[in-house]
Amino acid sequence: MSGWFEHLDAGKWAEIGTATLDTLLMLGGSLPLTILIGLPLGICLFLTGPRGLHAKPALYGVLALLVNLLRSVPFIILMIVLIPVTLAAMGTSLGVRGAILPLVIGAAPFYARLVETALREVDRGVIEASLAMGARTRQIVWRVLLPEARPGLIAGATVTTVALIGFTAMGGAIGSGGLGDLAYRDGYLRSHTDVAVVTVVLLLVLVQALQMVGDRLVARFTRR
Repeated sequence: MSGWFEHLDAGKWAEIGTATLDTLLMLGGSLPLTILIGLPLGICLFLTGPRGLHAKPALYGVLALLVNLLRSVPFIILMIVLIPVTLAAMGTSLGVRGAILPLVIGAAPFYARLVETALREVDRGVIEASLAMGARTRQIVWRVLLPEARPGLIAGATVTTVALIGFTAMGGAIGSGGLGDLAYRDGYLRSHTDVAVVTVVLLLVLVQALQMVGDRLVARFTRR
């Protein structure tokens, strides 16, 4: 049994701790930007889409195409394609700093679709009643759509957070750092199974913890 843990000395545990911190930093740096971009993009998709308050098929088609294209590209390929852009914007394509831009570009369209879906689930009668009372689009968005769709928006943010953790792990294969990088270097290239198992367990614990937080927030804001 001791052979399973032969590579987990004090130095390796310190490396695992650093990798965990890097993963959290990537998540903390990319999630707020993902929501900041994905939320208004999702609102635009809803407003300009079929049965939207300002249906514009041409604009919706362009936005939907862009979102679908970015969502369909595997993240590791997206990171490689974006290396010149990342270098120009961030000064490096490696480590935590180099991972933020690809993470945001990969996750924001994903969250935008979830936002659009959540807004579509808002009772149409509530929207029509607001329109009948003379509410403007901005008022409807802030006072009707977003409050009514809050549980769905939080659930979407939770799903996106979990997806981001997966993205950080995949990015480790090309030098983004974090637990994915450690699992690839030690677990795969050096065949250190014990290190790979620890990194996987840590990722599972992180995902489970964030999912539980998200589920509790959804339950709290769901109107009975």
